[in-house]
Amino acid sequence: MRTGYVPIVILGIVAGAFAVLSLAASALVRPQRRVTAKYQPYESGIVPSRLPQSLRFPVKFYVVAMLFIIFDIETIFLFPWAVTFRQLGLFGLIEMVVFVGLVFGAYLYVWQKGGLEWEGPRHGARLGERPQPLPRSTELGPGERREEALPVGGGEE
Repeated sequence: MRTGYVPIVILGIVAGAFAVLSLAASALVRPQRRVTAKYQPYESGIVPSRLPQSLRFPVKFYVVAMLFIIFDIETIFLFPWAVTFRQLGLFGLIEMVVFVGLVFGAYLYVWQKGGLEWEGPRHGARLGERPQPLPRSTELGPGERREEALPVGGGEE
């Protein structure tokens, strides 16, 4: 009975040794000379500029992408259930109703919190105060646009 675990232990030892040896080999083979160009930031040919501390880098695109992945993975769980629907019977139906209810509840929560809004109110500005526009040199995130000054005598009605 104990000999059944020997191959698993050997595999664990081999995997651990491979990881340690790979790290050691990369430390020995890597270039030792420091190049200044390697440590300079590069963003698609645009010289990066720092945002003022009052403004945060927009991460809305990444939040929407993560939400898409989460809800996409949750819908993948519907396919095995649909294939074995008749064999699972009433128990499978109830479990899937609970699962879909939880997914729908999460969707409503994200919607209520504004996670699906591409452009929302800017945080940090006081109520009724118009936020300061970003400097021209700042790169905007997806879905963001610069607010241009309205022409004198026109614009808002």
